[in-house]
Amino acid sequence: MAELEVTRRRFLGASAATAGGVVAANRLAWAADPAAQPGPVRTPDMIDIVLEVNGRRQAVTVEPRTNLLDALREHLSLTGTKKGCDRGSCGACTVHIDGRRVNSCLTLAARCEGKAITTIEGLARDPELHPVQAAFIAHDGFQCGYCTPGQIMSAVALIEEGRAVSDDAIREWMSGNLCRCGAYPNIVAAIKDATRNSGQES
Repeated sequence: MAELEVTRRRFLGASAATAGGVVAANRLAWAADPAAQPGPVRTPDMIDIVLEVNGRRQAVTVEPRTNLLDALREHLSLTGTKKGCDRGSCGACTVHIDGRRVNSCLTLAARCEGKAITTIEGLARDPELHPVQAAFIAHDGFQCGYCTPGQIMSAVALIEEGRAVSDDAIREWMSGNLCRCGAYPNIVAAIKDATRNSGQES
């Protein structure tokens, strides 16, 4: 019986090691070539859509109920847009659609066809950061950084809308973006700095 138990343990250990090796190998292969990663299994109710994201048109196959956040993260591997509350309360998933800021967790991907979508990955123009990104770094406008992409996307729109006219106005128009680390004073300072540099300060 003891010999049988040892055999079982060896078998289970070898199986776990083999499975782990296969998973690790697959992840390395997918990291080297994202196109090699298997897509979702297609079901009869899935639909084909084309999204224009950061100036590039990309075809995706999704369920009709798939929100834009999941389409960006799970189908297009644009993970800069963060999943926070998943109900439009925290602003971590903020992106721009036709220049307007929206909560991508509340927006159906299928409703975004024919519209220009901009995510945090589309702001910088290599090798230069967007002025708002640079201002957030200069003023330490983040701590853990999880909410930062959404904060920056909202801040860019806020400045372009001409609403960054005072500290109180910035706080009011950024109130949909929560920072659980409490970096709000630095965020306001970063937005004021970026507004001055954009020439839109009143």
